[in-house]
Amino acid sequence: MLRLTRIIVLAIFGAALLPAVTGYDAWLRYSPVANRGLPATVVRLGDAPTLRSAQAELIRGVKALFGRTLRASAALVNEDSILLGTVRAVNQALPNIALPGNLAPDGFALETVRRHGHKILLVVAQNERGVLYGAFDLLRRLSLGGGFPPSPEVSNPAAPVRWINQWDNLDGSIERGYAGRSIFFSDQHVSADLTRAGDYARLLASVGINGCTVNNVNASPRMLAPDFLPQIARIADAFRPWGVQLSIAVDFSSPQTLGGLNTFDPLDPHVAKWWRDKADEIYRLIPDFGGFVLKADSEGRVGPSRYGRTHADAANVLAAAVRSHGGIAMYRAFVYDHHMDWRNLKNDRARAAYDNFHPLDGKFAANVMLQIKYGPIDFQAREPVSPLFAGLRHTNEAIELQITQEYTGQQRHLCYLVPMWKEALDFNTGVGGENASVKNIASGRRYNRPLGGFVGVANVGLDMNWLGNYLALANLYGFGRLAWNPNLSAREITDEWTRQTFGSDPRVVSTINSLELASWRVYEGYTGPLGMGTLTDILHGHYGPGIESAERNGWGQWFRADEHGLGMDRTTATGTGYIGQYPPAVAQRYESLTTCPDDLLLFMHHVPYRYRLHSGATLVQYVYDSHYTAAEEAQSFADRWRRLRGLVDEDRYQAVLTQLEYQAGHAVVWREAICAWFLKMSGIPDNKGRVGHDPARVEAESMQLRGYQVMTVTPAETASGGKAIVCKGTGDCTAAFQFRGTAGWYTLDIFYYDEISGDAEFQLRVGDQTVSHWQADAALVSKVPNGDTATRQRITGIALRPGDRVQVIGTPDHGDEAALDYVRLEPSAAP
Repeated sequence: MLRLTRIIVLAIFGAALLPAVTGYDAWLRYSPVANRGLPATVVRLGDAPTLRSAQAELIRGVKALFGRTLRASAALVNEDSILLGTVRAVNQALPNIALPGNLAPDGFALETVRRHGHKILLVVAQNERGVLYGAFDLLRRLSLGGGFPPSPEVSNPAAPVRWINQWDNLDGSIERGYAGRSIFFSDQHVSADLTRAGDYARLLASVGINGCTVNNVNASPRMLAPDFLPQIARIADAFRPWGVQLSIAVDFSSPQTLGGLNTFDPLDPHVAKWWRDKADEIYRLIPDFGGFVLKADSEGRVGPSRYGRTHADAANVLAAAVRSHGGIAMYRAFVYDHHMDWRNLKNDRARAAYDNFHPLDGKFAANVMLQIKYGPIDFQAREPVSPLFAGLRHTNEAIELQITQEYTGQQRHLCYLVPMWKEALDFNTGVGGENASVKNIASGRRYNRPLGGFVGVANVGLDMNWLGNYLALANLYGFGRLAWNPNLSAREITDEWTRQTFGSDPRVVSTINSLELASWRVYEGYTGPLGMGTLTDILHGHYGPGIESAERNGWGQWFRADEHGLGMDRTTATGTGYIGQYPPAVAQRYESLTTCPDDLLLFMHHVPYRYRLHSGATLVQYVYDSHYTAAEEAQSFADRWRRLRGLVDEDRYQAVLTQLEYQAGHAVVWREAICAWFLKMSGIPDNKGRVGHDPARVEAESMQLRGYQVMTVTPAETASGGKAIVCKGTGDCTAAFQFRGTAGWYTLDIFYYDEISGDAEFQLRVGDQTVSHWQADAALVSKVPNGDTATRQRITGIALRPGDRVQVIGTPDHGDEAALDYVRLEPSAAP
């Protein structure tokens, strides 16, 4: 009995004994592991900043891992040692040692050699940055319980360009940033303290990222102002010790708006000279400047069409400006008309990238790269691979992936994107040959191009854990690992990240790995399955359900739902012709309903609600079933996480639990909204009797109200029955009902709205007793009751008896009107 009591006490209080972890070190925590018997000295051959970083990182890592402090040396010593150096430096120091001959730029090798009877653990690379990557690789091996490889190992990056895009604005805000304000900018200036910028570069270097664009692609012309460029150079200085090249996004009209010219025509010689002079000015301040990123002729950004010029003309004038310095021009292929006529059934935003850029293949300069989103729309939870990857044979390409979860839960929902990225990267484009996958095309290998790359939109912020969610950091880590080696499996990457971030306890590793790997499919299941694309409110927050916001407007993210069926007809036979942009083998598969995969059915075809999928389920019944099944799985996430109490430090345990509980509630909001909308649109009931029937629910508008007023919610499906209640005054409001069920223990789910304008408060009272109190302070993305702000408070272990008076008391705050949707009561086991 005494032993059992000790186990219970440890389970309850064990987490409090673990050291607090802020998440700032991310996967570079270097938690203690068994000593691997490393030499006592680490030698660096050279004085480059990246070599100094490599040596310092090894000292830091080994100290944390093994409790031992390596001695630092800048010259060979007559003892066992770790030796860091480039091929050239090592050849000079050890002329009789055979080194690997197949090292690419940034690649590295780990090899054990002998010198005067002493063992030397050699980390060697073609360049200093590669040595740094090798040092991080060695520390990763040690963190995972391994050691120096017994035989020589070479690791080369898949592509030369491995960049991060940050969408930071000069005022310190971040477009599609969900983790606080910018680490680079504040109040129209570069931040005075760039410590975090340097620490971010360290994280990026640890996974092989070699470039970072620090500002929004919707760029401010001030980025190129003469008085601002020295400030930008300070960020480059913070990046340089970690081998991260700085690049900037530019406004294409800058020669006119900033330079005072009367034109920004890319073929005007004065414009070309302005760009050359500006590039020279930048390189004098930042000798290792990476280049320019340009978004043009898209979503209101000016571009070459102003003068009847092509995208190749625009890209090439930037490329010419940086060519002599070794820089590149990254031109975003995200170009489309956002004022399309939705009434024209042949219009199709998905066609835009291919239609704009395929005719220009071969017309871009050698140092231009087209930055192509993985899918043809905009970072949806599922899209087909963009046909543009297969449509360019003579142009450098980079794949653009979104780490920040714009349409995939905005880091409030766990949605691990590596499995989705793997499907895209492994996709066979059908261009023929053994290297026809997207990963081989994007890396440049398919056509032996000089440039290829991976670009991730990250948008880290000032939150201590960088992305606002401890589990979301796996997306940043996974992007870097895939950019280095896209042949890694999602499971391998996940296991690496989990063990470095949370430790190697088998229960912790198994639970977190399974949560991460399941989360994308679950998120897709309760939002927009079958290739429907976003059902979020695309006109505002891109977050909660806003189904009809995608229809009947110029943005082109339509899914063409009506009372008969849904889906975009993109066939060549009767639709927009989008499918014909693919090579024949792929086009044939998508064109036929028989062979089109169900996962993409509604992206490719418009079908009736009673159409039967390959599974045998009707379309509308699958929509119902998917949302109920996935919402139930999302509920299980928090339950599974609770089993780690005492095995994960308390701060992270509680933070993750809070987010998973929120996700479970918001998944129900999604389920209810989507199912209600499709029931109304199709008129076809759920054959399991769930949709529109919930006897355990008490609608707020049917309660006895004091102070509360009934309102109609827009869109209607984001409130049960289309209505909610709001507290308009300054004092408390009450919604009450009499419990008429069977006596017993219950779980109460209070569905309410957490508006961003203030922090309303709620109480739940049973009789005269307050049983729960909470604050609506989650800072969700809207000021009104809708799918963005709908959320749930779950209260367990409530004893109810017939006749009990149940009250929800709301206290508004600064415009947050303590809005309430409904209360759901479900019998539960005794606590």
